[in-house]
Amino acid sequence: MSDHNTSKPRIFKTGATRIVEDESLRGLDNEAVRHLLKTAYPEIAHATIREVTTDDGQTVVEFLPQPGRKG
Repeated sequence: MSDHNTSKPRIFKTGATRIVEDESLRGLDNEAVRHLLKTAYPEIAHATIREVTTDDGQTVVEFLPQPGRKG
């Protein structure tokens, strides 16, 4: 018997990088995913999160980096 989840895995995007949700990310909210990914992608630590659903039902979570402040 297979536990088939009909929902599609979320896609997390930062810049040109796409991360497809796997078992380690499933069930986590976007902030928890940010916390896990920010070690590999430090630019998402303070990024704005935008979540969109495509016409085919795919959820895409974008981490939009904030402009850096020099100083």
